[in-house]
Amino acid sequence: MIANDSTSPGFPRRPLGLDGARRGLHFGADYNPDQWPREVWAEDIALMGQAGVTVVTLPVFSWAHIQPGPDTWDFEWLDEIMDMMAQAGIDVDMATSTASPPAWLTRAHPEVLPVTRTGDTLWPGGRQQWRPTSPIFRRYALDLAQRLAQRYGSHPALIAWHVNNELGCHNAFDYSDDAAAAFRLWLRERYGSLDALNEAWGTAFWSQTYYDFEEILPPRLAASEPNPTQLLDFRRFSSDALRDYLRAESEILREVTPQVPITTNFMVMGDGNAMDYPGWADDVDFVSNDHYLEPGPGAIDELAFSASLTSSIAGHRPWWLMEHSTSAVNWREVNPPKRPGELARDALTHLGHGADAICFFQWRASRVGAEKYHAALLPHAGADSRLFREVEALGASLKGLAELSGSDSVRARAGIVIDYESWWSLTQEFLPHTHLDYRGQLLEWYRALLDLGVRVDVVSSRDELGDYDLLVAPLLHLVPQALRERLEQAVEGGTHLVTTYFSGTADENDHVLLGGYPGALRELLGVQVEELSPLPDDEQVRISGGASDAVGRTWCEVVDVTDESVAVLRRYEEAPGIPGGTPAVTRRQVGAGSATYVSTRLQDEALGALVRELAESVGLGAELPEAVQGEAIASLRRGKDADYWTLTNRGRKALGDSRDVAASLGGRLLAGPDALGIGDAVVVRVARD
Repeated sequence: MIANDSTSPGFPRRPLGLDGARRGLHFGADYNPDQWPREVWAEDIALMGQAGVTVVTLPVFSWAHIQPGPDTWDFEWLDEIMDMMAQAGIDVDMATSTASPPAWLTRAHPEVLPVTRTGDTLWPGGRQQWRPTSPIFRRYALDLAQRLAQRYGSHPALIAWHVNNELGCHNAFDYSDDAAAAFRLWLRERYGSLDALNEAWGTAFWSQTYYDFEEILPPRLAASEPNPTQLLDFRRFSSDALRDYLRAESEILREVTPQVPITTNFMVMGDGNAMDYPGWADDVDFVSNDHYLEPGPGAIDELAFSASLTSSIAGHRPWWLMEHSTSAVNWREVNPPKRPGELARDALTHLGHGADAICFFQWRASRVGAEKYHAALLPHAGADSRLFREVEALGASLKGLAELSGSDSVRARAGIVIDYESWWSLTQEFLPHTHLDYRGQLLEWYRALLDLGVRVDVVSSRDELGDYDLLVAPLLHLVPQALRERLEQAVEGGTHLVTTYFSGTADENDHVLLGGYPGALRELLGVQVEELSPLPDDEQVRISGGASDAVGRTWCEVVDVTDESVAVLRRYEEAPGIPGGTPAVTRRQVGAGSATYVSTRLQDEALGALVRELAESVGLGAELPEAVQGEAIASLRRGKDADYWTLTNRGRKALGDSRDVAASLGGRLLAGPDALGIGDAVVVRVARD
């Protein structure tokens, strides 16, 4: 192995430059050399050079190869591949290999295996077969992390540590005895006393009162629906348990290698298993995210939504796209390939939202295993293939975009608020409507703003909300006192807030706020609702005052205006149990801002018309040339002497000559095809005086 000395002849440590000082943008993938014969390694590295790969993630799932037994270690193969990477000038983002424990460990200690809410053990044979709260697992995993740090911390190829992998992807919720013990400790710290816990959980209901912390369990399968606050707290606990594990590995790595930055790959739109990533961002040196394109209409909008949210979590500083796919994935019922050009489009869209590294799963497509039909940079067909030629073209394009490295994302004037705890609360049963589709409604409002040709940030409810002129917070179900005050201050200061039905309904303990809906937001909005009125999926309501034939679905309400300053923007024409003329959409001027309430799920043109009306009223206009307004997603990064626009075709029609589009922005085409067709993206450089 090359000496662990940053001054070793021929192998000087390259500047990492996550603050913009590095040599350019990174391009690469997970690499699993231990899954291939050694004679393949040299070929791989040669082809990486041909493709323009600058970084690989090693060795994500290699624990069993590094540690074949409890007291046996084999670093020889990893030493060899690390040295080969250094010789080739390819950087390594080194994973700690703790994501999937070896069979000898789970055989010796089956008590590290996760347990489902029904009491079933999740056995080895897949991946992530470990409990986040297991002290035995942690002992072995931290030992591995420490040995890797001691051995490779000064290696010239190493530029970052990658803790575990996709924390919580398959083991987010563990209901084992270890989890029960850790949950009780977490509850003690949160509430301090059983009286406070019983009050927060409302345990007087259904005779659930606890008189000893040892009586408390995770929300395992029960005879009926578990306590809603218990469910919410278990989601919080599960996120914190994984975050605590992240911190434990990070502490070891920082102690041994304080000079090497640390990251882990988030999954910010991980429907169902999403953690509290805005909180986790404080525990990494730079944010990373994994994203896999969802096929079908609106797929590129969802990609941009995820990229924008990642940028916000990163504080609008550069971040890494740690994984996405060159083409088909392997886990859906049908897995079509990406069409020509979509590989570059997806990569440039993430780049435009602040990604300084564009990485994929994985380098070489596997011959065996569960992911053998998952696309890679080097496909089964080899280097003489359409896909690899696109990979080469992307590598060359990213090399030519090096000047974007280190540039910040520029905040938009419009924002969509995502609140993970509200999302979690809306996944429960025993709600007025169990098809509320929190994620889908966020995307509907996001698309409506994109249709206007404006840039939109997706922001966490933890962010500075007053930074936005127009702020949309759909289904903001849980509103603690502190969030309520921050929203009121933002509106007073000039933010124009839009929220919807079933918002402000409950506090941080998921207790309904009495006095009428929308609870915590009732005074700010100047309205009151006495009864919630969800609609069956096959029913709709008709609305007047905006676009013709306007309809709403999912929800309707009898909205009473309680403040004389409230203006009624839309009214119900026809709705079950609601008199014609009842307010459906209201707006109240508050200080320098306003607060708008939307009491139904407006559909298509109706939503678009309202969003346009609200945007125009606050002076929020299109930032894009007329030819691409509403048809392209725009993102903006700011360098030292230039602005960089990325325009992504949303896939509805071809958008003309790319150079003409660039000229209309006052700049020149920096990357992308000559024509901004369906499935394309371009980068435009606009010099600043």
